Amino acid sequence: MKILFKSAKVFPISSDPFVGDVLVEDEKIKEVGKSLASDVDRVVDLKGKFLFPGFVDAHSHIGLFEEGVGEVYSSDGNEMTDPVTPHVRAIDAFNPQDPAILRALKGGVTTVMILPGSANPIGGQGAILKLKRSTVDKMIVKEPAGLKMAFGENPKRVYGEQKKMPSTRIGVAAVVRDYFLKVQDYMMEKEVAKKEGKPFTKRNLKYEIGEMVLKRTIPARIHAHRADDILTAMRIAEEFGFNLVIEHGTEGYKIVDVLKERKVPVVAGPFLAFRTKYELKDMTMKAIKILNENGILASLMCDHPVIPLEYASIQAAAGLRYGAKEEDLLKMLTINPAKILGIDDRIGTIEEGKDADLVVWSGHPFDMSSKVESVYIDGKEIPLER
Repeated sequence: MKILFKSAKVFPISSDPFVGDVLVEDEKIKEVGKSLASDVDRVVDLKGKFLFPGFVDAHSHIGLFEEGVGEVYSSDGNEMTDPVTPHVRAIDAFNPQDPAILRALKGGVTTVMILPGSANPIGGQGAILKLKRSTVDKMIVKEPAGLKMAFGENPKRVYGEQKKMPSTRIGVAAVVRDYFLKVQDYMMEKEVAKKEGKPFTKRNLKYEIGEMVLKRTIPARIHAHRADDILTAMRIAEEFGFNLVIEHGTEGYKIVDVLKERKVPVVAGPFLAFRTKYELKDMTMKAIKILNENGILASLMCDHPVIPLEYASIQAAAGLRYGAKEEDLLKMLTINPAKILGIDDRIGTIEEGKDADLVVWSGHPFDMSSKVESVYIDGKEIPLER
């Protein structure tokens, strides 16, 4: 199937916007340019319209904390019975019928990283999905794609109320260290069995995913708001030699020199949310500008359902008021999260060879009057009505 998107104002993200065409063949972008001519199955006239790559949110709970099911934190995204639950998988709680998915598509979002919540120091496995409005198995881009972890007030509150460890920051760090020490022991036992030519009969789901983290197959995705929690996360990552991504990073702007030196990416936000707890008291949208100006690889999250994912572009546009550049904000919605997720070879820009994840807007997404008119994922138009 060949589709020619004709005469759009194209925002490739990787280069300057231009008025021209995009040729899609099957699931991929075949050609990008001006006045393309080709024998195609369908021509989509986009004169006066804006064509963007699908937006990417690298930290979401969509489909886990569903709309219309009552109190958010009573939903299926947090297993709050044990501080160490690396063996739980977000896809096993994901509901593709969550009505928020359709609304997210209408906000231009096509790819998400779904993660368990932040109740546990070791919280569970995340997955990268394309919002194809299908079964979860057909939406998966990569799974597992990261191990969710959490520092700070959330695990302190959850387990402090249960009168069990961890109820303090030192307790949270100790739980995390203890887990990775056990993973190291597990890996050594495996290696001994292999050298002795014996079957390994002590398989443990909790440690299997930790082994992937320590082998740097997947990163740790660490919830941390305060600067001291971010530094603790980086300290432990350095101790055990694993890759990490900082989730939220509310006070990351206070330690940009350290983030830059250690090349730690940040999935920042949400910034339009109410300051509901002490560790958010110094939250500022100026952080967006500071992170970008200091060369931190950063993307924007809505932390859906904290901010409904359909408003991703609105949160980004608000950054303009605080000095952030339009170009940087658009990258934080597209190529930057794709890089953080390790799939920038497939999504995040409109370039030849990439997945045909395209969104047609009536105007610029940062214009409040603009609407999404159509969405294509892997070259197929996704229905925007029930």
